[in-house]
Amino acid sequence: MNQAHRLFDEAVAAVMRTPWRPELIIEEIPAPQRIAPQSAAIAADVEVNDSELGNGRLVLLHDPAGNPAWDGEFRCVTYARAEVDAEMITDPLLAEVGWSWLIDALDRHQAEYTAPSGTVTAVASQSFGSMEDDPQRAEIEIRASWTPVVTTGDDMIAHAHAWQDLLCLVSGLPMLPDGVVPMPLNRSASRRR
Repeated sequence: MNQAHRLFDEAVAAVMRTPWRPELIIEEIPAPQRIAPQSAAIAADVEVNDSELGNGRLVLLHDPAGNPAWDGEFRCVTYARAEVDAEMITDPLLAEVGWSWLIDALDRHQAEYTAPSGTVTAVASQSFGSMEDDPQRAEIEIRASWTPVVTTGDDMIAHAHAWQDLLCLVSGLPMLPDGVVPMPLNRSASRRR
């Protein structure tokens, strides 16, 4: 195995052994195959008292030859979605705040990165006709990507923690206080879909 493939395997292993907050149900999912020579992906549901508050996924892409669009050899791609209060949708700052959740989380965990990009979408849905009794729904969705600076596989732990913070913030959960670390879960104890 060459050094580039070993670094990707170490990065994936670091993400998989990341200690997650108990509200996150994490599972490995099939990764896209045509975007990069190597890829891995996880999905998460954010649940409290058996109620799903949000969900998302994180994809790690690797191209040992580098990718000019990424500004590096690795790329993190994420999707995070949650229902929010209908009043939040009308807030003109919601998109900027949603984007700041990602950037602040990366900075908080000292996750080195370059070339961040993405979109924040807020949508309100009102049902009509035979569905008029359905409640009004409001959702926020963040689709983003960034290039993690990965010199050792363990560098990805900070990025995994930042992604966890993003999911929790989108889902309305408070940040863990400084110094509080979630307990690692036994992989066999985590639920599968």
